[in-house]
Amino acid sequence: MIRQMLILSGALGVAGCASIEPDILVPDTSGPLAYATDLPPAGLEGEWWRGFDDPVMDALIEQGLAANLDIDAAGDRLGAADALLRAERADRLPSVDGTVEGGVDLRSDSEITLAAGLFGLFNPDLNGRLAAEIRAAVADYAEADYILADRRRIVAGAIANQYIEYRRSGAQLALLEESTDLQRQTLRIVQLRFEAGLAANLDVRRAAADLAQTRARQGLIAIARANSANALAALLAEPPGAYVPPSFGETASIPDYAAGPVAGVPADLLRRRTDILAAEARLAQAAATIGIERADLRPSLTIPGTLAAGDGTLGGLFNDFLLGLGAALDLPLFDGGRRRAEVNAARFEAEARLAEYRATFLDALGEVENALVSIEAYRQRNEALREAIEESETALGQSNALYREGLASLFDVLDAQRQLIASRQSLIDSEAALASSFVAFHVAVGSEGFERDPARVVPVMQRGETRSPENSEPEA
Repeated sequence: MIRQMLILSGALGVAGCASIEPDILVPDTSGPLAYATDLPPAGLEGEWWRGFDDPVMDALIEQGLAANLDIDAAGDRLGAADALLRAERADRLPSVDGTVEGGVDLRSDSEITLAAGLFGLFNPDLNGRLAAEIRAAVADYAEADYILADRRRIVAGAIANQYIEYRRSGAQLALLEESTDLQRQTLRIVQLRFEAGLAANLDVRRAAADLAQTRARQGLIAIARANSANALAALLAEPPGAYVPPSFGETASIPDYAAGPVAGVPADLLRRRTDILAAEARLAQAAATIGIERADLRPSLTIPGTLAAGDGTLGGLFNDFLLGLGAALDLPLFDGGRRRAEVNAARFEAEARLAEYRATFLDALGEVENALVSIEAYRQRNEALREAIEESETALGQSNALYREGLASLFDVLDAQRQLIASRQSLIDSEAALASSFVAFHVAVGSEGFERDPARVVPVMQRGETRSPENSEPEA
């Protein structure tokens, strides 16, 4: 499923500059021609969560994308990568420093002396190291940019899942109340029959035990509800328990997803999944690092220059000027094999990044396939559970009628109740799992749900050009 092809590792290089990285292997970006499981109907793209048609979920995700601390941290790291990229590009320019020296000559009637000078240095990048460092910095910037986008992808999915969990606990509480009402009615009937001498005290105890068992679930549901609420608060950068949206969880239903995404084909993951793009950027950075290490095997040239003014007296500061210009050539001769070892270490690191890139793609493909299987399975399960509920309701009605006539035992009534309550609980859980499967599908196919600034996107592992964070023009 994964083929290999050779591409120049200098693809991140500045246009017109020679690359000194070796060729490296990257996976073919075609991927499988189709997913193994049928896709759901095509529908929303982008802000996929709006397919649930739930204003509370929409508001929560919007707030989370604006306030989440992981997203904030990723944004700060992108800023740091931008600054470091600017610093690397600045090394291609000459540097100039100035000095001023002053003093008092005690041997010459305390005459004041003053001298000033400029010291400059220019590196023409004879060995290509500076160019390789820029390529590595561009890749680091691209990775930070993709990680920022990936945090948004993950946070949107996490908020949707926690919201579904909160709604599931709300539906379970509503079912708990409905179930206890049903069991109270049964207990009342049994008590009346016992008082009339038509039922044994054992029947009363059995009915009361079933009611208590159902009520005991309330504490577990409350724990799950609090956990999901606290998890949501953390995703929204709020302290636990500090934020509960208006009308949050008042409805007892599970959000129903009405539209599927435009998922495309597996190869689209390589263009949409930001964690895959980040892994690709790390691979490009590793290739650039090989170039940096290989540059140390070549001669390097620096051109220093000085401009000094002053003859040692205050009055002669502007009279005498001295200009100096030189060149220093560094020839690597013998280092005991250190430089070559560092190149080999960089090569192994690139191979490791390549393996990570492949693994990331395969993991993403597996997530999509798992979500597709789950969607279909839970749809079928929900249909079967609805049928089971309908049959259980009929069975309970019949057993109640027969029990009143003395033609059925209390065991039959309680068994029918248990089956009905269990089927209703299973349906709530299955509906929540189906909703979460749709969330997992969207997260897996890489639907980010926001517009990224094209000027901030740095393409990596593409042939022929690299765009800077400041603009989209190829760098000369």
